[in-house]
Order: sequence, then C-alpha cells, then structure tokens
Amino acid sequence: MFSWLSRPKGLVGLDIGTSSVKAVQLRRLRKGYQLVALGIAPLHPDTIVDGLIMDADAVSNAVRRMFEENKIDLKDVAVSVSGHSVIVKRIAVPHMKADELRGGIAWEAEQHIPYSVEDVNLDFQILRSGDNGKGEMDVLLVAVKKDIVNQYLAVISAAGLRAAVVDVDAFAMENAFEMFEKVGRDEVVALMNIGAAVTTINVIRGGCSEFTRDSSLAGNRYTESLQKGLGLNYEQAEILKMGGAVQGHDVAEARPVFEMVNGELAGEIRRSFEFYRSSMQGGAIDRVVLSGGGSRLPDLPSHLSHALELPVEIGNPLREITADPRKFDPEYLSFIAPQMAVGVGLALREPEDGA
Repeated sequence: MFSWLSRPKGLVGLDIGTSSVKAVQLRRLRKGYQLVALGIAPLHPDTIVDGLIMDADAVSNAVRRMFEENKIDLKDVAVSVSGHSVIVKRIAVPHMKADELRGGIAWEAEQHIPYSVEDVNLDFQILRSGDNGKGEMDVLLVAVKKDIVNQYLAVISAAGLRAAVVDVDAFAMENAFEMFEKVGRDEVVALMNIGAAVTTINVIRGGCSEFTRDSSLAGNRYTESLQKGLGLNYEQAEILKMGGAVQGHDVAEARPVFEMVNGELAGEIRRSFEFYRSSMQGGAIDRVVLSGGGSRLPDLPSHLSHALELPVEIGNPLREITADPRKFDPEYLSFIAPQMAVGVGLALREPEDGA
C-alpha cells in the first residue's frame, strides 16, 4: 500500500500480532496459489501493547526463529499495522484522476486527521471513480503514524528481512476474503478479525471496502474477565478461553463470563454497524465472516448470529489454496486457518503494491 519501499520478486506475508507472529508464503500457479510455507510463533503478553512494540528484540527474535524453523528463505515481506495509530476514513473529494489526487492527498488529509501530515504516511483508495452527483468522488483516506511504521520496519530489519509493502490489517483481511469467497454485486459483508488486542471490522459492498474500524474489545477481554471472575492466572485463563480444561474449573463454570463478554462484543459490533448505516448511507449488513484466533472462542459465532440477527460464519482463507498433505497436515491447516487471514492477505500482495 505505502509507496516508499523496494520492489522484490516475491513476498512473505508477515502478520505481527499482539500474541503471536505469523508468516505465510504462497506460490502463484496457472490457476490459484499453492502454500509454500506457514509458521506461527507466540509472543509474551507484554511484548506489544496498544500497537506499540515494547520489546523489539523479542519480536525480531521470534520472527527470525519462525523463518528458520519453517525454512522460509525469502527475505522480502509484506507487513500490516492496526489499532489507534491507523486512521482509515471515508471522505468526499472533488472528482479528479488518481494522479491528481496523489499530488493533493496531503492537503485533503489535513482536513480530516488529528495529526500533522508530517507525522504520518498517507495513502488512499478510490472507492468509486464515478461522480456522486455533487461533483465529488468517495475515497478511503489511510493515515498511519510514522513512528509506528518505523518500529515495525526496524524489527523486520533486525530479523534480517526487508519490508516491501506496509499495509493495514483491514485491507489485508479483505484481500484474503476475496480469495475464498464469492460476493454478490450488491451484497454487504462485514469481515471481522478478532485478534488478542484488536478486533478489526471491514464492511465491504460488492467487493469494495466502505467502512473500517479497529476496536480494543478483543480476545484479551475474555482472558482478563476469566482471570478476574474465576481467580485464574493468565495461562489458565488462556486455556479455558479456548475450551480447554483447567484443574478445578471447566467450560461450564466459565460460561457466564463468556456470555457477558460476548454481549459486550455484540454491542460493540452493533454500534459499528449502526454508525456505518447512518453516517455512510450504507445498506443493511447481509452476513458476517469471522477470522482471527478469537473466532474460535466457544459458541461465539452462534451467539453473535443470535444477537445481531445475521448469518455469522468462520472464514477459511486457506480454502482455495492448494497444499501438499505430505508437508502440511490438513487437520492442522483447517484449525489454524482463521488465524492466518491477515497473513494470507499480505502474502497475496504483489510487490508493485508497495510502489
């Protein structure tokens, strides 16, 4: 997405999340893609906080080990950012060509973001090039604070890699979705990636992103609530959160905690949808597709479906990607796939996307 980086021949999708780092390498075939490598490595809970890398050495070491253990030789990566340092805003600008807009995007950004344009990297995506009836066109303005981007670039460099594309989680998730789902021309789909610290929402209509939002109500809220409600430590709460057994506690005992946080999450999603409909003149949401580690929380899809009165499913970004069963266990791929949505979307990026 952003345009100050080099142009390699191929990319590894590198998803640097709060609880883990993930890598995906694909090979383009005549029809579709083949999985070349896939890896995941955990991070300590305090390594990345609110999108800020607190322990750069821990992240770069985890990335380096992950590449070595999974025999990933390619050094050029596509990475993405999310959270409060990222602003994605739909704006209306006078109708013009993309090259003209690129020359004036800094002036447009000054009217819409709370930061100095000197402190951010800017990009944009034209939603619809046609006139909206007012001599204007709709554009998604993207601004990411330079200090956050520089943190990620430094970690990647320390791991012996090169960043060729810097993207935004919401768009990487959308890129993966386009690989495994068919969307109707007027269908409105809400993509939701539930990570440890951030839930990313991207509402797309007819294959075009119309609204994005990052919320801090995510997987960690469940962990913290289980710790507080049942007197567990972090490791015990994480096990119970994902449906495992902890001595002296079971999933049935945790159910009231799940229901409480599920209700909070449903309320947060509902408010986002209402904002989309009211301020963006958006249509009704037709369905929700979940991804991220949080999508596997016990009974979450059914709870959200009931609360939102919408079909809710867990997406599989690896579904249309071929994989050698001698190298990749099909059951493991099916299990891990929802967590790899951002990584897959990044791996699908072309080198020229960073140019």
